[in-house]
Amino acid sequence: MASIDRILPEHGPLVPEGAAYFPVPNPGTTRNYAFVLVPGFTLLAFSSAVEPLRIANQLSQCPLYRWDVLSETGGPVASSSGITVGTARLPEAFNRDTRAFVCSGNPPSAAGKPPIVAMLQRHHRFGGMVGGICTGAVALARAGLLKDRRFTLHWENQPGFIETFPQFTPTENRFEADGRVMTCGGGAASTDMMLSVIANDHGYDLATMVSEMCLRTVMAGVVPEQRSSIAAVMQLRNPLLAGLIKTMNDHLDDPILMRDLARAAGYSRRHLERLFLTSLGKSPGEFYRDLRLDRGRNLLITTDMTLLEISAACGFASVAHFSKCFKDRFGAAPTKLKQGIGRLPRDSRGPV
Repeated sequence: MASIDRILPEHGPLVPEGAAYFPVPNPGTTRNYAFVLVPGFTLLAFSSAVEPLRIANQLSQCPLYRWDVLSETGGPVASSSGITVGTARLPEAFNRDTRAFVCSGNPPSAAGKPPIVAMLQRHHRFGGMVGGICTGAVALARAGLLKDRRFTLHWENQPGFIETFPQFTPTENRFEADGRVMTCGGGAASTDMMLSVIANDHGYDLATMVSEMCLRTVMAGVVPEQRSSIAAVMQLRNPLLAGLIKTMNDHLDDPILMRDLARAAGYSRRHLERLFLTSLGKSPGEFYRDLRLDRGRNLLITTDMTLLEISAACGFASVAHFSKCFKDRFGAAPTKLKQGIGRLPRDSRGPV
């Protein structure tokens, strides 16, 4: 198989013209990137990683960065939105200085295909930097590159990831850089990660200017977490309620009895009932059960776990009880939902 330089011989760094200009003294050699797309990759996450590099080139009017878009077999790869992106075929090896990122989405398992995993293992073994965007951490986990490292992936997929790889614990941060491994949660976090790269490569001032060009008012690192606190998401101002919800989330697989939850909080069970009904329109038990069912739906969609395993992971004593509650909440049995995963409407298939 050809090397990456021979795959796209005419492809060089993109340096488009623009009105804004930010000179970069002593830019050094062009830094190479390889974005490896897998079917179902998130278009937003991919473009959010590439565009800061393009903007850095445009602002500096220098070839600071060069990138190639690749896939296992080459050709068009369909994103999660159905929009396809053309790719070249994955080479046998990259130059050592290439930063290789796996861009994936749903299903997360698509990132763990043997050729992708082998590419990461080989490149990292020979001193290259590797990374995962959105659910790309799945490929890194399969490659054995996450041991004793800080890493992350999209919060939606973290529960399923933890069930599949219990030996690894992702952080809640938007991105992580640990040695020669970089990961991000996807979406706008891809931009955060690349802004940090640009700052390390060419200084904070250029990264700030790129951030401004992206119409971002906050630089990366100011708000590291992927999600706001539970209290902020629900627009709550009650620390007691936020703390109770956090405790529930921490015990989805081994539910705490309401009397024990009330005792730990230092309030009566009746007080908790009033608090939840007034603030959320549900009893504590109903709210807690819905949290567990939401986790079940997540695991059903993002993992290959059996219904028995999912039921246990969500704190249900039996599959029958889980299935009944699931149908009551989502209007369909979990088996029916599982059968429909990955199907697209007929008119959304094929190239765009």
